[in-house]
Amino acid sequence: MLHQFKQVLFPQLKPSKVFIPLFNGKVSAGFPSPADDYVQKTLDLNELLVQKPAATFFVRAQGESMLGAGIHPNDILVVDRSIEPKSGKIVICALNGELTVKRLARVKGKWKLKSENLDYPDIPVHEELELVVWGVVTNVIHPV
Repeated sequence: MLHQFKQVLFPQLKPSKVFIPLFNGKVSAGFPSPADDYVQKTLDLNELLVQKPAATFFVRAQGESMLGAGIHPNDILVVDRSIEPKSGKIVICALNGELTVKRLARVKGKWKLKSENLDYPDIPVHEELELVVWGVVTNVIHPV
């Protein structure tokens, strides 16, 4: 089953900067540690998530075939069209006219679009398919 994307969003070429505090130190995911009480610097999310604004777009995911890669329904995917799609990368592509997100893989000399959920089959790439890779997913934004 292919993912139908709800929205494709393009960033402004000159995005406004929003500086959010970045606290010095890290948050423990194991045993708690004392927190540092001061801000190290500020962080602009555009700077963190978008390396090349002219080549970047956002798209909202739908479906569950990429759960194993940390992509959930309604997540926003940050996609960079300037990155070369290589084996192992997660890509957005048009497959026979429908958008989908899959992991690009080369297995035994043949290309596949791999799902990251055993409930969904991989898609072998062959000459009869109309396939256009739109870009490589660089980040996933989702609520917790």
